[in-house]
Amino acid sequence: MKSTRKFSILFLDIAFLFASIVIAIILKADFDRLMFLFQNALQYIVLMIGIKLILIKVLMLYDSLWEHASVDELIRIASFGVLSHLFIAILDASIGSVFSYKSLLLISFFDVVLIGGFRLSYRVVRRLKNRAYTIKQIYKNVLIIGAGYTGGMTARHLLSEPQRFGYPKAFIDDDPLKEGTLVNGIKVLGNRYDILSVVKRQKIDEIILAIPSVSMQDRKEILEECKRTGAKVKTVPSLEEMMIDNVDMKKIRDVEIEDLLGRDEITLNLEGIQHYLKNKTVLVTGGGGSIGSELCRQILRFSPRKLVILDINENAVYDLANELKTRGLGNVELDVIIASVRDRGELCSIFNEIRPQVVFHAAAHKHVPLMERSPREAIKNNVFGTLNLVDSSLNYGVERFVLISTDKAVNPTSIMGVSKRIAEMIVQSVESNKTIFTAVRFGNVLGSNGSVIPLFKKQIQSGGPLTVTHKDMIRYFMTIPEASRLVLQAGGIAKGGDVFVLDMGEPVKILTLAEDLIRLSGLEPYKDIEIEFSGLRPGEKLYEELLTSEESVEGETEHQKIFVGKPNRLEYAFLLKRLESLREVIHSGDMETLVMTLESLVPSYQRDNREINEAFIENGCNMPSAEIQQWNVVTP
Repeated sequence: MKSTRKFSILFLDIAFLFASIVIAIILKADFDRLMFLFQNALQYIVLMIGIKLILIKVLMLYDSLWEHASVDELIRIASFGVLSHLFIAILDASIGSVFSYKSLLLISFFDVVLIGGFRLSYRVVRRLKNRAYTIKQIYKNVLIIGAGYTGGMTARHLLSEPQRFGYPKAFIDDDPLKEGTLVNGIKVLGNRYDILSVVKRQKIDEIILAIPSVSMQDRKEILEECKRTGAKVKTVPSLEEMMIDNVDMKKIRDVEIEDLLGRDEITLNLEGIQHYLKNKTVLVTGGGGSIGSELCRQILRFSPRKLVILDINENAVYDLANELKTRGLGNVELDVIIASVRDRGELCSIFNEIRPQVVFHAAAHKHVPLMERSPREAIKNNVFGTLNLVDSSLNYGVERFVLISTDKAVNPTSIMGVSKRIAEMIVQSVESNKTIFTAVRFGNVLGSNGSVIPLFKKQIQSGGPLTVTHKDMIRYFMTIPEASRLVLQAGGIAKGGDVFVLDMGEPVKILTLAEDLIRLSGLEPYKDIEIEFSGLRPGEKLYEELLTSEESVEGETEHQKIFVGKPNRLEYAFLLKRLESLREVIHSGDMETLVMTLESLVPSYQRDNREINEAFIENGCNMPSAEIQQWNVVTP
């Protein structure tokens, strides 16, 4: 089919090139010359046409998709006209000036008109066809935000196939000089504050944000305006996700909650990370999980000698290993180990074999309700798994050990939270002249395994309802890449025994997240999709904190999004004795004894969270302490 099309165009090109000669001679009224050429110089005409066909091929005029013709194609046509004229003028002069100079100019002019006009007619016909579709209103109307290069390319793609992608009815752009101008025949009707009125006036069904370079704060403000319209909202990827000259409708995606966080991309001190990762053997436990896998991706950027991924979930690490190999490992050696951090003997054997120099400990049981049902498993994995790794790191000379912790460890009300707080205590208390031990604490991670956002999306796809535990529940949120990058940065500035707290921005209401997801899907909360409140689950708090009651911010770090929590250390030998008592309780004691033991280890642990949650509601859903303001004060 493709070869038939090219042969058809070749035949038409020969006809056009022949017609250019005839038309030029007729316009010169030199009919005697015309008869002379066809009787005595037919070979010369064939040679002329042959040279021009070669130029057409060299300039790739047979390879362009003319339904998407743009300035590039016009430049190629103009180049063909100029080069064709030069070559034929030289040829004509060399055989005795068969044509006059004016005739040659006319021939070149009609070459461009006929060859180029035929090709550009593809786009003209398609545009007229699309305009006819517009009258019939058989597809959705689209508003494009951003009338720059990316917006213009997006409009072109829409115009090429409006029945698939929709028809661009208008542009929005904050540049006052663009208002009222036309981009690809589509008018710029206002700025971001006109979005709602333009959507209503133009009967817009879908909005596409086409400004990949926009700051996260501006993106958030624009999307907040879009949410008010009730139209479905999509976006082109950010500059980090896509090169600006590769606009493709396949890359245009639904707006995610991450786009509404309003935080700009994190700037890393690359040298600070490079110095402790380059040419090192790096071990990531829980490497198949959301944070662990992203850590592995980020670590590869800093050229370790060897990356070792350890996880008990073989399917997850198998998929990750294949992904990393596909992306390209460079000179990095990749090793995947299936093992549990709970197996002390196996860990010793692994450390003895691979001799890791840097350890990121992301392996943990993290689901609060499940750990309330299986508290012993939480303690075995989160507490004694961490202790096993710490001991192995001490015994085999690890240089840096970074524990991935959680805001649920602060004044915990759940088994999962208290188990992670004890893990932090182990890392804070251990002292070593060879190994730097540190912990990094952050909140919920958007899109991680088991997080609320993927659940909400599935519920929207199935028509609802969305299930929210409580209308007043709030949480801190970060994206997976954001959290992973800050973990790597914190590992580079650790001094030992410190707990780093990541700047999570403002806490967000879970109910607001649910409503935003519904609106961004082009639906209306409580009308198209219902929201139901399922009630708090065991161990859940309505809010989370970032610092314990005993902690305070020790001071600024070299990174504006990382803070150091002043540690409240126990003597390591004393802590080990307490942990041995906890181990005995796990194997022999009942639940009440276990709770009492945990309360003695972590005095801030409160098994009954009703009083905390009631106080939060009575306080107008405000944080019960000034700890957020306290650590935000040191922001540069």
